[in-house]
Amino acid sequence: MPSVLWFRRDLRLGDHPALARAAESDGSVLGLFVLDEKLLTPSGSARRDVLFRMLTTLDEQLDGNLLVVRGDPTTVVPKVAKAVDATDVHITEDFGPYGRERDAAVGEKVDLVATGSPYVISPGRITKDDGDGFKVFTPFYRRWLDHGWRGPADTSVKTATWLDPSDVSGGPKRVDIPTEKGADVDIEVGEDAALKQWKEFYDNRIREYDDERDRPDLDTTSRMSMHLKWGAVHPRTLLADIAKSRNEGAESYRRELCFRDFYAEILARRPDSARENYIKKFDAIELDTGKHADELFDAWCEGKTGYPIVDAGMRQLNSEHWMHNRVRMIVASFLVKDLHLPWWRGARYFMAQLRDGDLASNQHGWQWTAGTGTDASPYFRVFNPTTQGEKFDPTGDYVRRWIPELHEVEGKAVHALKNGRPEKYPDQIVDHAHERQVALERFGKIK
Repeated sequence: MPSVLWFRRDLRLGDHPALARAAESDGSVLGLFVLDEKLLTPSGSARRDVLFRMLTTLDEQLDGNLLVVRGDPTTVVPKVAKAVDATDVHITEDFGPYGRERDAAVGEKVDLVATGSPYVISPGRITKDDGDGFKVFTPFYRRWLDHGWRGPADTSVKTATWLDPSDVSGGPKRVDIPTEKGADVDIEVGEDAALKQWKEFYDNRIREYDDERDRPDLDTTSRMSMHLKWGAVHPRTLLADIAKSRNEGAESYRRELCFRDFYAEILARRPDSARENYIKKFDAIELDTGKHADELFDAWCEGKTGYPIVDAGMRQLNSEHWMHNRVRMIVASFLVKDLHLPWWRGARYFMAQLRDGDLASNQHGWQWTAGTGTDASPYFRVFNPTTQGEKFDPTGDYVRRWIPELHEVEGKAVHALKNGRPEKYPDQIVDHAHERQVALERFGKIK
């Protein structure tokens, strides 16, 4: 009997446990992807573009045998299974709030077999001695290392006999893979592109990762977040290579992969934290609202705050639909603690712009900076955008790359602009020293 492999955040054929499970029977496997408007609509143009191009690449790997349908998965997935007389629908388990609810509904109508997850270790498996979940990263990391993980699954396109979707009748209509109008970021996507990019980083830059990962001017990070987001590569595949390296760069990168697991764990246990403060007492903090607050938010979004490192980051986001992680923290701190706006407003803008937007990592990264989440940055830590720029972009190259108005300002002087501002570059929209005191006072009332 045939099986259905319902692809979601696992758009690859290598190291794919759910594929291995689906192919265990002697029957053929139908590859399925569902275009779900509940996920597509809030994704943003850049992320939809990446998804559609990844689907095209996956379809090519399957020799045109990927069945793409549009609709509500709770309706169309059972119909597809019935159309091919499939006994099982195989999935990589989803631990997000919507994904869990969706899969529970689908599972009431068809046998849904979950194997593996997008994470090194699936949420729920790393616990304290009392069975409760960790709320602090460092002990989670120690337990994560002690737990260990399986090696990559040995799968490929040849693992299964793929069913031709044109032979399927009576089910949902097959649709063409869409293209996203207006997408202007030219990047390679898909499994081969992910593995190629990882190899280039691993062979040439991972040793220096610990020293250089906070330097946006050097552009030496792996940029694997997009590939991990869509499952073009599994993190176990990366860890298998990292295990061969014994240096601080490899160890630092391993910790970053663990952070991804940690935030997925937090979201799985506390799905409300995707929209609300993880630490509830911070619901009482005073936030700015009204027309002026909206004007400040717009200036932040457009990269026109008058603070060069903040503006460079936001302009990179709006252009590349990606931002260096250190700069993500700087711009987030500025929104929350200099402009006194809610973290979820910035997080929502990020999710609409980022091509690697991941709900768990994005929301909880924002809460870390805002001081309202797990392992939160202390409320009294307020990033000074000028000194952050001088420290992590010491040559000023990153700022000049994204702010043409400052091309003529040499060296790190581009951050403080003590010799005056070019006419076309905006004045600072707030005074950092003053707003820092305001932030401390507001946080201090509820600390």
